Amino acid sequence: MKEAPVTPSRPGSILKQKALARRGLMVAGASNALAARLIQQLGFEAVYLTGAGITNTFYGVPDLGFISLTDLAQHTAATRDVVDLPIIVDADTGFGNALNVRHTVRTLERAGANAIQLEDQVMPKKCGHFSGKAVIPAAEAASKIKAAVDARMNEDFLIIARTDARAVEGLDAALERAALFAESGADITFVEAPESTVELCRIAQELPVPQIVNVVIGGKTPTLDAAEFSSIGFGLVLYANAALQGSVYGMTAALQRLRSTGRLDEDSGLVASFAQRQQLVQKDLFDELDRRYSV
Repeated sequence: MKEAPVTPSRPGSILKQKALARRGLMVAGASNALAARLIQQLGFEAVYLTGAGITNTFYGVPDLGFISLTDLAQHTAATRDVVDLPIIVDADTGFGNALNVRHTVRTLERAGANAIQLEDQVMPKKCGHFSGKAVIPAAEAASKIKAAVDARMNEDFLIIARTDARAVEGLDAALERAALFAESGADITFVEAPESTVELCRIAQELPVPQIVNVVIGGKTPTLDAAEFSSIGFGLVLYANAALQGSVYGMTAALQRLRSTGRLDEDSGLVASFAQRQQLVQKDLFDELDRRYSV
C-alpha cells in the first residue's frame, strides 16, 4: 500500500477559486488532526483549524486568547501531515502587532497552512459570539493585514481578515473596516456575528472580495441552509466547531451510559467501532510500513 500524498497542487489557489465562485463552499472546523482526517474522509473540500476548538480541547478552557503561536504551529503541522485539503488556520489577532503578524504568517505557512485568518480584536481576544469584545483602531488593523500580505512567501497563501466591529460599533462600521482590509490586500474578509438575514445580505453583496459566514451553533448569526447562503453570495460557509460540539455530545452520551450501567459495547449505538477507529487513523498503512521496513 502506498502512502497517500498530503500536498496537493496549489491548495491555496484552489481554495481561492472556490471562494471567488461565491457559491457557499462548506468548510468544517477541526480542533485536532483526527477531526481533520474525518472531515477529509467525509468529503469536505477544505478544513478550518479553529482557535476556539484548540483552546477548548487542548487546555479545557474558554476561547479567551490562551493559546500560543507554538501551540497553533504544532497543530497545523500535525494536521498538514494527515490531510491534503486546503487548511485555513485561525490565527486570532496574529499574536501582537504588525511585526508579530509577520512572524505568525511565516511560521504558519512553513507549518503547512494555506490560509490564515486574522482579526481586529484587542488582545487578549474573545470568542466572536461572546459579549464584551473590543477592537483596535481600524488603521492599526489594516497595517497588520498589510504586514501579513507582505510576509507570505507564496502568492497562493491567502490572508483572511476578520472584523469583530459589528458587536462594538455596528454593522456599517464593520463593513467599512472589511472594505479597508480588502483595500489593504486581504483576499477574503469576514464580518463576524451578524444578527439577521438582512445583515448577511449586506455583507455578501456590498464588499469587493469573497466573504465568510461563520455559523456558530447556538450563536448570534442565523443558521440558514447551505443553498440559502450560496444564493446570498457567500464564498465560504464555516461551521468552525460543529465537530467539537458533536464530539462533546457523543462523549457525554457514551460516558453517561457507561457510568449508569457499568458497561459499554460496540453495538450500543453510542461509539464508533474499534475497526472504524483504526480505519480513521490508517492503521493498515502503518502495518504495511512496519512490514516493509522489518529486518
